[in-house]
Amino acid sequence: MLNLQPVSESATLLRRIGVVLGSVLVTAGYCVDVLARAAVGRLDRARVDRYTRSWAGWMLRLVRMRLSVVGQSPDFNDGRRYLVLCSHASHYDIPASFAALPGSIRMLAKSELYRIPLLGATMRAAEFPSINRHRHDRALADLAKARAMMESGIVLWAAPEGTRSRSGELLPFKKGCFHLALDTEAVIIPVAIRGIHQVLPAKTWRFNLGLPVSVHIGEPIDTTNYSRADIEQLMAQTRQRIEALLGPQVEPVGQRQAQPQPAQL
Repeated sequence: MLNLQPVSESATLLRRIGVVLGSVLVTAGYCVDVLARAAVGRLDRARVDRYTRSWAGWMLRLVRMRLSVVGQSPDFNDGRRYLVLCSHASHYDIPASFAALPGSIRMLAKSELYRIPLLGATMRAAEFPSINRHRHDRALADLAKARAMMESGIVLWAAPEGTRSRSGELLPFKKGCFHLALDTEAVIIPVAIRGIHQVLPAKTWRFNLGLPVSVHIGEPIDTTNYSRADIEQLMAQTRQRIEALLGPQVEPVGQRQAQPQPAQL
């Protein structure tokens, strides 16, 4: 019988160390550049956009991911506020999204990430908003700041599941990003990333190299058609669209050696 499973190369211990070390060095290099430019007033949004996509490209090349995009992204420059809501099954969801989507994409980050030396300061300088999930008063201020960023042209990326799925199937959605979408009258862009949970399975350091991964962009959802009383309906509609984009999940890839494929960005 013909084997239709994706062919991957299970990374050796040495290769795993190389991927992790390379990821840290590349990220640190961009962080230093961003902070240096910010310190002398030479950091603008267009440059950050180029940096995020260049950083994303390096992250994907290190695992030799073969990335493709299915669907049409909207024009993010039409004056509307946009919120990309994406399935979340891997640390690589974010670089894959940055590489696949146009516009000034910024991740709506957990406040804990800002405690990481160098990275936290860089994210602030690069206009990455955070949400403090432990203090209600702080969360309200953070949401107001996120709204101001969206109104200035930034497209926010968020994972409604809140945490990574081990199987690639959608976990229950949290309401926070839907409140933000309703408060800002944003257009929600549903996105699902197929196959990415196999690149680095959640809670492991087992890298699989050379895998095909596809970013699927769904039909926009205009939240001006919903009220606060309709938030459950909005969540259900978004979940339905992401599930349809995600499709049936493939069983974990076989761990056999294969010739590496070049990344396609």
